[in-house]
Amino acid sequence: MELLELLEQLEETLERGMNIPFSGRCLVRRDEVLELIQDIRLKLPDDIKQARSISEERARILSEAEQKAEEIIRNAETRITAMVDEHEISRKAVEQAGVIIGNAKKNSREIRLGTREYADGVLDKVESILAETMEVIKVNRQELK
Repeated sequence: MELLELLEQLEETLERGMNIPFSGRCLVRRDEVLELIQDIRLKLPDDIKQARSISEERARILSEAEQKAEEIIRNAETRITAMVDEHEISRKAVEQAGVIIGNAKKNSREIRLGTREYADGVLDKVESILAETMEVIKVNRQELK
């Protein structure tokens, strides 16, 4: 019999008791009340054990839930940190790529200008050599005439 049922029986026994007028008291069968109290005493330890077990199980479940929550939070923080780091790396890579492209354009311009100057110098030298050669040819032709 469950503890609550035993308490209900005790309550019914008290309600069935005979009221003593003007005293607020009642007469109940002593042996019946004592038997119910004894049954309650016997049942109480089992219910307390069960309640304690339920309480411990609840505490264990709460502890596991808290640990799981903390693990989820740690994982989220780690992931956020990684994403921030990844974003920072990407930003720095884009920044560095801009610097590299700028330097490459500058070097390309300098090389193009240097190549033009070199080509102009070579052509100038060829022109002067050709001019000297033309002069020699003119002189030689005049001597032939």
